[in-house]
Amino acid sequence: MTLTIGIDVGGTKVAGGVVDEQGNVLASDRRPTPADDPAGTRDTIVEVAAELAARYPDAKAIGIGAAAWINAAGSTVLFAPNLAWRDEPLQSYVSEATGLPVVLDNDANVAAWAEFRFGVAVHAESMLMITVGTGIGGAIVVNGGLWRGAHGIAAELGHIQAVPDGHPCGCGRLGCLEQYASGNALVRFGRTGARQEPERAAKLLELAGGDPLAISGRQVTEAARAGDGVAMDAFAQVGYWLGVALADLAQSIDPQVMVIGGGVVDAGPLLMGPIERAYREQLSNRGRFPVAEVHAARMGNAAGVVGAADLARRA
Repeated sequence: MTLTIGIDVGGTKVAGGVVDEQGNVLASDRRPTPADDPAGTRDTIVEVAAELAARYPDAKAIGIGAAAWINAAGSTVLFAPNLAWRDEPLQSYVSEATGLPVVLDNDANVAAWAEFRFGVAVHAESMLMITVGTGIGGAIVVNGGLWRGAHGIAAELGHIQAVPDGHPCGCGRLGCLEQYASGNALVRFGRTGARQEPERAAKLLELAGGDPLAISGRQVTEAARAGDGVAMDAFAQVGYWLGVALADLAQSIDPQVMVIGGGVVDAGPLLMGPIERAYREQLSNRGRFPVAEVHAARMGNAAGVVGAADLARRA
């Protein structure tokens, strides 16, 4: 049995695990990310990997999934919006420090790979995944392999345009999907609705101590589950924009399966219901043709570790 180590690097945590060929996590470790310190972040990765390798000395390789743009060679972090990395040669650094071969990829790619190999898309040959968290990421699997594009930065699905001349995005464009269908968008919809219709936001405002600006994503979810009108509307808006985007992507890429992942998916039917409705409505005239299945991700918080480890095993 071949064991490999997967490392999931985000803005707040570095999570690692030893993973077997069936995608089972046999051991794990987790440490805070020193996000403002590039050297500290890469050393934290090495510490997590070394700790796991010491516990399982038969581990053969390390896979790293990072919330960043990775070059086509899979050797360098070009840019990380929530970390201080710029042109960071991470692959060689971790490999030299641990003595193990290292595979480096984008966090959405490794999460999608986990769903493709062990999760909700295990039956498919092609899939598309949108990860919905603070922002939006994406990944595409074609003919059984990840499609990374000519420069390694394919499937930045959060930055396709949803609304011409819409809200400004951190990428420099206007109206990106991320501004209408992310965790941040959910909060913005909730805060705006609570200010405009406080009588329909009683539960939401109660949770936020009466201050619309204090509303958080967790509070929107809790209020929506309690039937709060504004909170439910916020999920309806996020779900609508995701459904429209999925319909566009289904017609341009035609995958077998499309998966919605990320933290916001924990809301379950509150999000997946509006997504499904908008997706089907947008494709209502394609009744004579098959369209991609849409599913919520199954792998949860383990996806990054499992996907990174499996990519390292295959490499």
